[in-house]
Amino acid sequence: MSESGIDGERRRFIAFALTPSLIVLFAVAVLPAIYLIVTSLTPFQLTTPGSATDFSEPLRNYGLLPGDPRFVNSLAVQAKLSVASVLFQVLLGMGLALLLNVPSRFVEFARTFFLIPMVLPPIVVAVIWKLIYAPDISPLYYAAQALHVTLPALTSSVDFALTSIVIADTWEWLPFTFLMVLAALQTIPDEYSEAALVDGASKLQIFWYVTLPFITPILVISGMFRLIDSVKAFPLIFLLTGGGPGTLTEVTNYYAYLLAFDTNEIGYSSAVTVVMLLLVCGISLGLVWMGQRKKALA
Repeated sequence: MSESGIDGERRRFIAFALTPSLIVLFAVAVLPAIYLIVTSLTPFQLTTPGSATDFSEPLRNYGLLPGDPRFVNSLAVQAKLSVASVLFQVLLGMGLALLLNVPSRFVEFARTFFLIPMVLPPIVVAVIWKLIYAPDISPLYYAAQALHVTLPALTSSVDFALTSIVIADTWEWLPFTFLMVLAALQTIPDEYSEAALVDGASKLQIFWYVTLPFITPILVISGMFRLIDSVKAFPLIFLLTGGGPGTLTEVTNYYAYLLAFDTNEIGYSSAVTVVMLLLVCGISLGLVWMGQRKKALA
């Protein structure tokens, strides 16, 4: 068989092997996305089925968004939650990776222990933190009483509600940045640190001039992934605060949920979700562009 015939057979085999996966991907990802966009162009409400096909004012929902104070507030709350949680996850993950980047049986056990939160289902994590934040049965409150410290109801406090979500989200996803940074640290040749020690560099100088430049790309990548993924803190907010007190912890996807299932505004909820997805895509593309530009300049 000629080389072109072999290439043709290979392409047909690849197409045959990928087709089932592509069909499933189209069914579970593309079709719902198309339906979401189409629905966002209608005033669809479950109580008025005919509204699902009413395209007389296709941009009405999007026109209402800038004047919706709860939508604008939800974007601000999401930005606060995302920035705070990602910042803590990256810094703490880097600190843990630096601390546990040593050969030891205890350290190996500690590494395994730190992976537990990430492999738990998000709803289980939310239940765990709901118990931790429950004043009547929480070991946190028992410890505070033993130390004669008065703690407020954290998830219903105006001052601490959003912070409680940040803490729970950081605990859940800290292992992700920890693993990525630890893997990066283990690829750094020992010769660089040894040469710096011979030249009289301190540990801080070795970290700043040797270690940090090596792990900076990993820190950026892990931060980018966590920033994109931070919009999925729905289980924590649903179980811990319900968006409250007031709208203090009401992020955009939770607001979309309330619109769809509490006020029956399916079309408007779809528009909110579409805008949220566009913002996430825009942030992702912006971060990728910044990374490529920095690489080109280097």
